[in-house]
Amino acid sequence: MGRFQLTQKGTQWHFDLQAGNYEPILHSEMYETKAAALNGIESVRKNSARDGAFEEKVAKNGQHYFVLKSTNGQIVGQSEMYESTSGCKNGVQSVMKNASEATVVEEEK
Repeated sequence: MGRFQLTQKGTQWHFDLQAGNYEPILHSEMYETKAAALNGIESVRKNSARDGAFEEKVAKNGQHYFVLKSTNGQIVGQSEMYESTSGCKNGVQSVMKNASEATVVEEEK
């Protein structure tokens, strides 16, 4: 089962969705408050099950990645870089599989 790793950096917060093997599969933006980051986690849970929420992209260096968007089009998370389209698609499937049941673990300071 996956988990959301919630981390504070200075005065800001962010999270990573990790697969069952603790490999990161989705990174969030930086949030001003812990509450906002927790809302971001809920948005990932909700939107990862929504049709059309994932957008696959190609970086300038040719690597593949995806973003997860909320219903208003805002990006709520971005993936790691993948060498191939198939790796990117596997990443999307991993987020869909892990996000809904993932626990939240706060990194110790």
